[in-house]
Amino acid sequence: MTSSPARRRHLTSSPFAPTAEVEIEHFECGDAVCHDSYGMGRVVGREAEAVTVDFRTSTVRVTSPFRKMTKL
Repeated sequence: MTSSPARRRHLTSSPFAPTAEVEIEHFECGDAVCHDSYGMGRVVGREAEAVTVDFRTSTVRVTSPFRKMTKL
């Protein structure tokens, strides 16, 4: 079982801004996607922390948080 690191509490008296939480996009099988490096493709498999995408020339496993990939 993999556990995520504990989240640090932001003190209101801190002079630093709180860290913004990154929203992770969720993909389903059949979703059309665009990747910055591979181009357009279609999601063919889904796991807890990754998706498998068919980009016609290759099939690539893309891991979360999917920063370079957007849903079309």
